[in-house]
Amino acid sequence: MTIAPHEWRRAIRLAGGPSIPSRVGSWYRSVQFALQGAALAPWAHVWMQSRAWLGRQKAPLGLFFRVTVSALLTFELAHWLNLQVPVCAVLTAIIVTQMSVGGSLQTSLDYLVGTISGAIYGTAVGVLVGDESEFRVLAGLAVAVGPLVLIATSRKNMMAAPITAAFVLLTSTLTHASPIGAAVDRVFEVALGALIGVAISFVLFPSSAYDLASEAAACALERLADAAGELMIGLKQGLGADEHHRIQEGIGDAVMQLNLVGAEAERERVVGLSPAPEPGPMLRTLLRLRHDFVLIGRAAASPLPEALQARLEPHSDVGTAIADFLRASGAALLARRRPPGLEDVESALHSYAAGIDRIRREGLTRCLPSEMTERFFALCFALEQMRHNLRDLHDCVAEWAQSHRHTRDSSGPMTARVTSVGPV
Repeated sequence: MTIAPHEWRRAIRLAGGPSIPSRVGSWYRSVQFALQGAALAPWAHVWMQSRAWLGRQKAPLGLFFRVTVSALLTFELAHWLNLQVPVCAVLTAIIVTQMSVGGSLQTSLDYLVGTISGAIYGTAVGVLVGDESEFRVLAGLAVAVGPLVLIATSRKNMMAAPITAAFVLLTSTLTHASPIGAAVDRVFEVALGALIGVAISFVLFPSSAYDLASEAAACALERLADAAGELMIGLKQGLGADEHHRIQEGIGDAVMQLNLVGAEAERERVVGLSPAPEPGPMLRTLLRLRHDFVLIGRAAASPLPEALQARLEPHSDVGTAIADFLRASGAALLARRRPPGLEDVESALHSYAAGIDRIRREGLTRCLPSEMTERFFALCFALEQMRHNLRDLHDCVAEWAQSHRHTRDSSGPMTARVTSVGPV
């Protein structure tokens, strides 16, 4: 492992190593520095590996601290306010504290809506059935939980409603308290936990959903870049069904992750926490690129005929050009800089299209089986569509880089604090 000189100097300073005399010759300093470096080599390696690990685990560690602080602070405030069931407030604070500010906002709003709806409905059922007998309590519990569960299956923000309704009904029954009083206590406890969870998400290690979306998009582009090389080789050697499924599932998982994080980023944009552009165009562009790779994968199910391969061999660098552009675009997203140029990849695609035109002019596809002909023309269509989709990707990366410069120059204190978090 090669270690830069400035890393050695920093490692030596942190280890408390002896300073190099300033009035001795350069030879003595070089010898002393080499001896110190050799002695500290294992420690410096561990230090740099630990630093790299912390950089990769920035988001999980930030969530760890936010959830822990939210739970502890909520418990102390609930105890100070003499809440009867502080566990409800603590659980709410844990639930609403998410990976990003946008996720915390949306989760807290959904949880509050479900809690208030469940409290109102549970109170009405509790007043109607009362607590005179066990049968009435069981019937009331069924009436309180069943309909809300059906509603929650189609409305995500109602997931907490059946839990709250059951809690209000059983609390009023077991403690012989008023259903209205139990509902008010439940809503207040949840509101306290939600407020603290959102506040901690803003104050302690705030993480912007756009940073997470940039990482997810870069990961998807990396998967696409790996697939580009494998699929182009598959056109020559053939690609098995298992390999094709493995490639497509990896791309699909990465795009799905971007879809989840992009929803949180859109919420941040809507409420004005981030001036970044809408994440929808980036997601749709990656979905279209994935569809292009699906078509190429089907074309690579078996090797192309040798006559076709011979015509396309001079243009076989198209897979490398596509992979390089996709990787460079992912790196540009993480670094918040302008996207790479389109000249190389468009030149490679144009050259490959010229080889396909030559195959058509020579009539080499007329003697192919119908299935092979369909797969070959699917390949042609996918590469033509990919040219347009790569241009759209270039525009999306440029738009995200432009929004980052706007955010960096913005003077708003909340926007600057939330959106200036670097890539995890």
